[in-house]
Amino acid sequence: MNCKPFFDKLGLNGTRWQWRLMRWEKNIAALRRGEGLSGDSFSPARLILIVNLIWFSLMVLKGISAGLGLQPLMSPPLGLLHYFGAQRWIPEVLNYGQWWRCLTYAYTHGGLMHIGFNMLVLYQVGPMIEREIGARRFIVLYTLTALTATLLGLFWHPYTPVVGASGSIFGLIGFAVAYFHRMGPAGEAMRNFMFRWAAFAFIFGLLVGADNAGHLGGALGGAAFGLILPIGIRGRKASSGFFTVASLLCVIATIGSLAMQALTWFLA
Repeated sequence: MNCKPFFDKLGLNGTRWQWRLMRWEKNIAALRRGEGLSGDSFSPARLILIVNLIWFSLMVLKGISAGLGLQPLMSPPLGLLHYFGAQRWIPEVLNYGQWWRCLTYAYTHGGLMHIGFNMLVLYQVGPMIEREIGARRFIVLYTLTALTATLLGLFWHPYTPVVGASGSIFGLIGFAVAYFHRMGPAGEAMRNFMFRWAAFAFIFGLLVGADNAGHLGGALGGAAFGLILPIGIRGRKASSGFFTVASLLCVIATIGSLAMQALTWFLA
């Protein structure tokens, strides 16, 4: 593939852009194989982090434009959180059929400290897990644990609004503890590292009054995933087709949920 003449005509460095295209093609091929992305391109963990930051920024800007000053930055009011996708089983989900909130809540955060801590953990833990299990499995894990986190809330506090990515964050940690424990001595260091993050996140949750049901639901969902996910190469190849389809469905569900929430802004 020689795109150099095309970029030269545009006044760009054709060699550099041809190299970038080759790298992007390589990353797309790696993503299809369920591997992580190379270089400085976006991985699913990084992309999820960026989507969270963009969604939070939009919420803050909306609050400022509504005359709330800087309150949305540190402690957004419940109405603003609801506007951007906070989830509550009763009445929004079960009575009004707003099922997309079962995912949008995981991209909505209750202030700078809330999103800052969650994104810090995602930044530290996410890429390590992604490199181990591949991009497609990571997408499924993150989305699945967002659902198991809020599902436990249905039985724990169905009338309580919930927001934040901490359910999925605990899902990643729960997965890693179970998955690396299965590796025996080879996985002990990583397992213990994740245990420390779990303790740190739990203490932080107590300090800020976080949703313990979501944390437990995410951790249990992640641990279950970590106990059944094949470790060997043969098992991974056998499940490759399944995770290709499952990851695509998870991406569609997430994009569709955020789009549905955005649509409500224009229908209200």
